[in-house]
Amino acid sequence: MKICEKRISKIAMITFFLFTVLINIASAQSVFVGKAGAEGKILKKYIEPSELKKLVETPVDSIWIIDVRSEKAYKNGHIPTAKSFPSGTIMSRLNEIPKDKYLILYCTVGGTVKIVSKKLRKAGYKRYINWGGLSRWEWERATK
Repeated sequence: MKICEKRISKIAMITFFLFTVLINIASAQSVFVGKAGAEGKILKKYIEPSELKKLVETPVDSIWIIDVRSEKAYKNGHIPTAKSFPSGTIMSRLNEIPKDKYLILYCTVGGTVKIVSKKLRKAGYKRYINWGGLSRWEWERATK
C-alpha cells in the first residue's frame, strides 16, 4: 500500500512539475511581444508584423526600429530600415538614441529586448515597445 502511495505521489509531483514548465513556456512567449513603455502605447499598432511592414515601406521619422542583436547577426539579415544597437553596447551609445523618438526594439526571440527595455526605462526612455523576435518578420531581410 505504501509503495503504491509513493508511486502516485511521485507521478503527481512529476505531472505538476511538467505542467508548471509548460505554463511558463507558454506565458514567456507572450511576455516578449507588445510590452510598451509608459508613453509607448501608440506603438501597439505595430505589434502585428503586417503593420510593421507598412511602417518599413513608409518610414516615419518619429519611429525608430532598433535591432539589439550582435553586429554580425544584423549584417546577416535584419528588418529593413532597422538601426543596429547591439545590446552589449547600447548603454554606452544612449547619446545616439533620442528620448523623443518612439522605439520598436527586436532581437532573436524577445528576451534580450526585455533586458534592454529595463535598462532604457532606468535611463529615462518611455517610448518603446518590445516587438519580439526577428522570426516574426516574414518578408525579405536587408543585409546593408
